[in-house]
Amino acid sequence: QEHIKHPINMKVCSTGEPIPCPIPGLASEVLEMRVKEGSKIRNLLGFAMSRIQGDGHTPPTSQVMFSGTGRAVTKTITCAEIMKRKVQGLHQVSKLQYRTVTEVWESQESSPVQMTVHRTLPSICILLSKEPLDPQEPGYQPPAEINALSEESKWSDLFMYFI
Repeated sequence: QEHIKHPINMKVCSTGEPIPCPIPGLASEVLEMRVKEGSKIRNLLGFAMSRIQGDGHTPPTSQVMFSGTGRAVTKTITCAEIMKRKVQGLHQVSKLQYRTVTEVWESQESSPVQMTVHRTLPSICILLSKEPLDPQEPGYQPPAEINALSEESKWSDLFMYFI
């Protein structure tokens, strides 16, 4: 639940049903990264990279799942694409779905005014795995070829310099 004050003297309360993960075959130790609109890519990737490569304190995880809703969808995709370029041989399964969010707008003034809005937001889950995944699963992408990555790595390194 989220409360936000707006300049027009209104307060909004957002609620939404948690959506189940649409990706079958998740490992029990899968790292779930919930990407938000205000999340910093550097922080998300720093944590995810330390866990998939092993940080010395815990054994490395074999699967990382990035998920985001609404305005966080593009940031979620960016995180997955950068991680695929930094960690060779990752298999990917992507699933799109929609999440319904109910917003209740309440007036902050003396006369109580209430308005309810139902919004349908896009949501994405991207599973990256060191272990092979089912290639017949809709949304599956095999690991990228080494030659394709070496050409793109120049641009990836340049991009990472600016974030």
